[in-house]
Amino acid sequence: MINQQRLVNEFLSLVRIDSLTKKERDMADALLKKLADMGYEPYEDETAGKIGGNAGNVICRIKGEQGKPALLLMAHMDTVVPGLNKKAVVEGDIIHTDGTTILGGDDAAGIAVILETIRSLKEDGTPFGDITIAFTVAEEGGLFGARNLDLSKIPVDYAFILDDGGPIGSVAVKAPYYNRFQAIFKGRAAHAGMEPEKGLNAILLASEAIAKMPHLGRIDEESTSNIGIIQGGQARNIVCDTCTVEGEVRSTQEEKIERFTKEILDSFRQSAEARGGNVDIELERMYPGYHIKEDDPIILLLKEASRLSGIPLQMHATGGGSDTNIINGLGIPAVDVSVGMEKVHSTQEMILISDMVKACEFLTAIIKAAYSYNR
Repeated sequence: MINQQRLVNEFLSLVRIDSLTKKERDMADALLKKLADMGYEPYEDETAGKIGGNAGNVICRIKGEQGKPALLLMAHMDTVVPGLNKKAVVEGDIIHTDGTTILGGDDAAGIAVILETIRSLKEDGTPFGDITIAFTVAEEGGLFGARNLDLSKIPVDYAFILDDGGPIGSVAVKAPYYNRFQAIFKGRAAHAGMEPEKGLNAILLASEAIAKMPHLGRIDEESTSNIGIIQGGQARNIVCDTCTVEGEVRSTQEEKIERFTKEILDSFRQSAEARGGNVDIELERMYPGYHIKEDDPIILLLKEASRLSGIPLQMHATGGGSDTNIINGLGIPAVDVSVGMEKVHSTQEMILISDMVKACEFLTAIIKAAYSYNR
């Protein structure tokens, strides 16, 4: 049975730990100890050295009955800013911030739900197949922990990432592909007062290119684009010779993201060249999209979990990315499961205790459904 007070105490202990992206050392140490105290043998992988962080992913394999589907349960350890010296406030069924920082329920709630569910299963003597827990680093910075997870050492059939909001029972079954780009517009420097006509202002090149972008904001129901960063110039009296623009394109359709990205970047080149300048472009696919079909085995498993728990299954698409994108891209069917987090990445972040309890019940039902599932 889920122990509500233990779950709350666990969550509160986790959100008190400072765990910014690539600075998850204290959180990793706490989780390694918690899992060891539960009688398991967790380990930390070598991701820290690969991404320039101070901690790697925390991984723990829990042996279950053989011949049953093996599950991967995931949540991430890092938080966004402002995330130092977090102080959670409990008021009845609500846990919220004190208004000066985020709460850190994204994704301490996912971690707490996984830990409480495993404790409860063990206490109740509930049978299950093999379970691997992975608490990842640097999810918020670009899914770096998941991208460096060695799944060849983690033989699993299905993955459930506890990192979504919305009503309990909500699962993200569709998420976008994501491209990031950096465009460095290059003009010519000159003295702004004595001979500006000899210069070519790179800020002007970038501004015109952005104004002429064929796609910005909501492109269609499946696609978006954005310019998020503009940097350029050294002094007011120098005609700026370089201006850097950083942006993104997302779409749940790979054909669309390729087409929209090409059209944006081609437009940048044409706009810069029309003024006599040029632009250097760096493009990177940060993560793949995914779309789990309704007749996929993992959805059938979720439907059985819904039946067992009495919690309605609500499948939806999301415009954001998560570790779920990476795991699907590596060939493991995965969905992002709600733990009830609300107003994440803000100083109004909150979560209901009753939702976390319900999330544990839904995860328990998923594990039970997997145990009874005939592959």
